[in-house]
Amino acid sequence: MTQGMPDSSGDRSARPDLSDMRPDDWVAHWLPESWGPYARICRLDRPVGTWLTLLPCLAALVQAAEGLPTLWRLVIFSLGALLMRGVGCTFNDIFDRDFDHRVERTRFRPLTSGQITLRNAIVFAIAQLLVCALLLWAINPYSRWLALGVVPLAVIYPLCKRFTYWPQVVLGIAFNWGMLMAWTDTRDILPWAAVAMWLGAVTWQVGYDAIYAYIDIRDDLMLGLRSAAMRFGDRGRLWIGGFYVATIVLWTAGGIGMGMHGPYYVVIAAIAVHFAWQMRVFDVRHPERGLRLFRANMLVGVMLIVAALAGTVMP
Repeated sequence: MTQGMPDSSGDRSARPDLSDMRPDDWVAHWLPESWGPYARICRLDRPVGTWLTLLPCLAALVQAAEGLPTLWRLVIFSLGALLMRGVGCTFNDIFDRDFDHRVERTRFRPLTSGQITLRNAIVFAIAQLLVCALLLWAINPYSRWLALGVVPLAVIYPLCKRFTYWPQVVLGIAFNWGMLMAWTDTRDILPWAAVAMWLGAVTWQVGYDAIYAYIDIRDDLMLGLRSAAMRFGDRGRLWIGGFYVATIVLWTAGGIGMGMHGPYYVVIAAIAVHFAWQMRVFDVRHPERGLRLFRANMLVGVMLIVAALAGTVMP
C-alpha cells in the first residue's frame, strides 16, 4: 500500500457527510444572516477546537493556583482561547481559499464560496487580533510579552502544510500556549514542570490532530499538501500511540515536579486507558473514524482538569 494512502474502504464516498457547513445549525437559527459567514469562518459553529484549546489551559490555571483560579482569570483566558482559535481559523481560510474549493468538505466555507470577500476576511482577522490585544491589559507584563510570541505561530500555521509534514507540531505549540501564560500570569514564573505539562499537551495534539488528518489524506495528496498523517502512513497507530505515550510521561513528570497529590496520577492513568481505547478503535484503513476520536479528546481535556483539581485540593 502506498505510504499514507488508505485503501478503498476509506474512500470519501464511503464516509459520512463531513462537510464543514451545516445550513440548519444554531448560527442559521439565532444569528442575523449577515453575521453567519463571520461566525463560521472563525468556527463558532464548531466549538470542539475551542474546547480543545481551552481545557488544557484551564488545567494549567488550576495547577498554577494550587486550586481554583480567580473568576477574572477564567474569563480572560477563556476569551483568549476563543479569539486565538478564531484568528487561526480565519487565517487558515484566507491562505487555503484556493485549495478549499477543490475539496468537498471545505468548498462551502464562507470565503471560498463567496459569502465573504477576501478584503472582509482580512479585516475580520485583524479585528480579532485587536480584541486579543485589549485582553493583554488584563494580564501581567511577563505574560504580555509571552503572548506576543504566539501570534506569528497562529498566523503561519496554515502555511506549514505546504513545506513540512509536521504542521500539527506548530498547531500544538500555538494552541496550547495559554498553558504557559496561565503560569506566568498566576505565579510570575515558568517552572520546568509547567513546560513539561505544555509539551505533553503539544504531543497530545499532534496525536489527535494526526488522527483527524487521515480524513483528508486523499485530498491533501491531490493538492500537494502535507500532514503528519502522510508522514506516518500505514504506521499511524504506532506513531500516534508513541505521541500519546510521550504525553502520559510528560504529564506524569510535570505532576511530580509540581508535587501533585496521589489522586492526580490516578486520573492520568485513566487518561492512558482512554488513549489505549483510541488506538484500539483507530485504523488507517477507516479514516472516517477519525472525527469521532478527534471529538473524544474533549474528554481527555476534562480529565486533565479533574487531574489538576485532584492533585491540588485532594490529599
